[in-house]
Amino acid sequence: MATTTSLLLPNLFKPQNPNPKNHPAPCYSHPRFTCSSVTAQSQLARNHLLTLISDQDRGIKTQTDPLKRASIVDAIEAMADLGAGSVTTGDSLSGTWRLLWTTEKEQLFIIDKAHLFGTRAGDVLQVIDVRNRTLNNVITFPPDGVFFVRSGIEIASPQRVNFRFTSAVLRGKNWEIPLPPFGQGWFETVYLDDDLRLAKDIRGDYLVVDRALYSWKE
Repeated sequence: MATTTSLLLPNLFKPQNPNPKNHPAPCYSHPRFTCSSVTAQSQLARNHLLTLISDQDRGIKTQTDPLKRASIVDAIEAMADLGAGSVTTGDSLSGTWRLLWTTEKEQLFIIDKAHLFGTRAGDVLQVIDVRNRTLNNVITFPPDGVFFVRSGIEIASPQRVNFRFTSAVLRGKNWEIPLPPFGQGWFETVYLDDDLRLAKDIRGDYLVVDRALYSWKE
């Protein structure tokens, strides 16, 4: 994903500002959670995790701080223990999920280096529809750019989802470039409540996402 995108971005996203870093960075605040499904114990664990990741720029800063990474992973694993035995692949998995933190190097490369291509990364999303068995991985480049990968999914277990990429699209304001599908794998949602989801995947990467306040559509 990173290889394909990094090759195409330089030619397709032209600077609208001579210094793209002057654009205000997207704000990633955490809403106050009051979901009845959240126990007091998980609330404390979640607050601890969100505090740990709050200044990590979606994981970019964590890449050079192994101690911080270990602390965050420990916090995720503690919440996974709280979610052990729960079913996280039902309808509640569906929705538009916004990236808060990850260890996935490809996504972090695009987020960190987008300014070199005359743009900046906005929201990074996972859009899941359990009933229709679809998953879109989305990286937005405000105001008009977006790169997304479509996938089909299968529910493999109470917490595991298998996926297979089916197509990819790089889109600007007045153009669109289809890209060939590539790859397959799985992810496990190890913790899920109304607003927060934690996942681990086939490569050992971690993902922390919250439910976006909007629904992303192609």
